[in-house]
Amino acid sequence: MTKIDVLLGLQWGDEGKGKIVDVLTPAYDVVARFQGGPNAGHTLEFNGMKHVLHIIPSGIFHQDKLNLIGNGVLIEPRIFRQEIEGIAEKGVDATKNLFVSKKAHLILPTHRMMDAANEQAKGNSKIGSTLKGIGPAYTDKIARNGIRVGDTLASDFRERYELLKVQHLRMAQTLGFDVAAFRIDGMTLDEYENVWMESLETLKRFRFVNSEYFINQCLREDKKVLAEGAQAMMLDIDFGTYPFVTSSNTITAGVCTGLGVAPTAIGKVMGITKAYCTRVGAGPFPTELFDETGRRLCELGHEYGATTGRPRRCGWIDLPALRYACMINGVTELYVTKPDVMNDFDTVCMCTSYEIEGRRTDEIPFEYNTVQIDPVLTSFEGWKQELQGITEYGKLPEKLQRYLAAIEEQTGVRIAAVSISPDRKDVLFK
Repeated sequence: MTKIDVLLGLQWGDEGKGKIVDVLTPAYDVVARFQGGPNAGHTLEFNGMKHVLHIIPSGIFHQDKLNLIGNGVLIEPRIFRQEIEGIAEKGVDATKNLFVSKKAHLILPTHRMMDAANEQAKGNSKIGSTLKGIGPAYTDKIARNGIRVGDTLASDFRERYELLKVQHLRMAQTLGFDVAAFRIDGMTLDEYENVWMESLETLKRFRFVNSEYFINQCLREDKKVLAEGAQAMMLDIDFGTYPFVTSSNTITAGVCTGLGVAPTAIGKVMGITKAYCTRVGAGPFPTELFDETGRRLCELGHEYGATTGRPRRCGWIDLPALRYACMINGVTELYVTKPDVMNDFDTVCMCTSYEIEGRRTDEIPFEYNTVQIDPVLTSFEGWKQELQGITEYGKLPEKLQRYLAAIEEQTGVRIAAVSISPDRKDVLFK
């Protein structure tokens, strides 16, 4: 019986997971999403084409591969339909190779309303939600009120839907939220609900499966399976920078609960990190740069959220956080993306430890959100060289290789490959 390999983001998201999944997919038979929902945005670029996926696994463009949306994923039917239509425009018929777990939960229109209501109620303490309904949908899942994909086939589906909708409307009114004024993509709640219901018919065209049996049968048949993570380690509900996190377990352990596999079934754990750091929304970010360097990282790296379009906060790579991520996830190999963004920098820095109230530490403190954290930086001479056209890891500039070697030394994890452009062909394996 083969083991399931895992691919995760190790920072605050936007590390380039979708691209690396797309590059690695030819070596696998199945690509499976195990958590998250339309708050994720995995960008793929190849053959002059750019495509962003939010719910569907990033292996979908390889039509000889199976793709699974696992039970840990949240599905918003209208966004799902938009993705399917976008893929169809590229000549891909996803009904042939995409399977959906019956146990995956649905995001209702009123979940999106509750997301906005909760953010409004938080005022200045808002967490920077993507407003896709993720938190409220996971809340209903944990409270045992949620509606799952398999429920759409039940004779009393509409009754269950209306019951949950009424609960959400009452809660929104309690929060003082103006439901009548609320809009989703310019539509009233009732208008959006009609589109949402129509979109369910698109979802029903796909094969609903008992995904835990499906994935374990694949492993018994010695199919190679890649579990694709959404969001990233530092947004994990338990081990991220709580409360500025997502609502699911984004770590390796989430594969077991989000797909229904045993811990002993986990094989390689591939962690993705940028050569620098970014973050969208609120929350601590010790290495954030507020100067011209931070602005250049944002502009040169095209650092705008694939889901929200918001500018990303930018800063130097944070090695205490990266070591923490490697420890929690049992990372066996690293993939480093976007060093090309810093091609013209005279100096490149990395944070090797933190200074908190005059004390130096390598650990992520419990008070991460409330204490002043000063990054202890190590400087490296920039490589000052265009990377486009380099086809071998060993031919990367010596100064860049020195920088990458320091990441390996600091984390104790081997770098497997480096991505030097958005295109799938520019991933250099070591």
